[in-house]
Amino acid sequence: MGKVIGQRIPLYDSYRHTTGQTKYVDDIYLPGMLYVKTAKIPVPHARILNIDTSAAERVAGVAGVITYKDVPNNYWGPFVQDQPVLPDKFVRYLGQPVVAVAAVDEDTAYEAVDKVKIDYEELTPVFDPEEAMQPGAPEVHEGGNIAKFGGYDAMMVRLGDVEKGFAESDYIIEHKFRTSMNEHASLEPHCSVAEADANGHITIYTASQTTSWHQFLICGVLGVPINTVRIVSSPTGGGFGGKSNPSTEFVCALLARKTGKPVKWRWTREEEFLISTVRSADIMWMKTGFKKDGTLVARKIRYIQDTGAYNDFGTYGMMKLTSQINGPYRIPNVWFDGYVVYTNKQVTGPMRGYSITQSVSANETQMEIIAEITGLDPIEVRMKNLLKDGDILPTQQVLEAVGVRETLEAVIKASGWYNK
Repeated sequence: MGKVIGQRIPLYDSYRHTTGQTKYVDDIYLPGMLYVKTAKIPVPHARILNIDTSAAERVAGVAGVITYKDVPNNYWGPFVQDQPVLPDKFVRYLGQPVVAVAAVDEDTAYEAVDKVKIDYEELTPVFDPEEAMQPGAPEVHEGGNIAKFGGYDAMMVRLGDVEKGFAESDYIIEHKFRTSMNEHASLEPHCSVAEADANGHITIYTASQTTSWHQFLICGVLGVPINTVRIVSSPTGGGFGGKSNPSTEFVCALLARKTGKPVKWRWTREEEFLISTVRSADIMWMKTGFKKDGTLVARKIRYIQDTGAYNDFGTYGMMKLTSQINGPYRIPNVWFDGYVVYTNKQVTGPMRGYSITQSVSANETQMEIIAEITGLDPIEVRMKNLLKDGDILPTQQVLEAVGVRETLEAVIKASGWYNK
């Protein structure tokens, strides 16, 4: 053992965390700072008919009120610009902010929010992605509920001849798997502080997992050069993927620019559960053919990802998923169709092994079933099918430096698997 290898190393910031010295975004207080609250529509799907903020603007202590009319470039998104900072025509999920108010304190902001009048027509929502794919289903977006991949409804991946592979298999199993949406539930809620200087340059303090990405997207919404927005990434009290995209930053920047004062928006725990991004709820049909000795021969998958009200990272997640269709196993014949589907639920996004976790759970469940059918040790089934250097994934990627066998062997040894 050396001084570093094999030794425990204390986290450099542990002392500050345990003594309360770490300063998070919500610990920032600037002179004259304003506080944000938002007005919402109490239904998951509605057409906005009219927004009247006049009464809210007259509340003593209110410094600024914004709607979609105050956003230079209202629509944004990592890959598809379908998500409004503040909606102009439709609300597509419960809790979606429509109007933002900045006031001298949170109580005043709440008072003003209560005076915002939003006229709307309630529309029929759709919550199940399978239902959303059916003809005649309520439309979350005009043009249909299925996100496109280069003009196609599905992300399609093909390798070998899957029907021939099934014909050559001794056993065929087929299952339908469902996973649920998961909230990140970070200890620190989303929070941002923004201030604008005399030149209109904006500084935003935020807990960001992707600082430059935030800067790029915020500049796009504001319609300003990238050198006019400065992002200060504060210590993050939990992210897990949930702080990969801007959330509170857009509104804070817009209100800071409008009022000329520092602005803070801190989500409540209720808002975290209503409007933060979550892990997608997915549906997988997985059909797998294999030999009596456990060798995998063919796999067919129909995969539906519920992306929620907007695309966000949905199409990227599906593209990322295709590299993991097989997991760490060699399958010579593969057929995969993946759909990203809109529903009237909160937006989904990255979370701990983004888009991979759901498919892995289905894959490994079937590996256990294969072991049971063949009477083989679950480890033996996996060892027999592990990928190796030179293997080709269904996405046509040729693998190099594959260390999965060595890793599994080390786990077997360390766990005493065969002695259990």
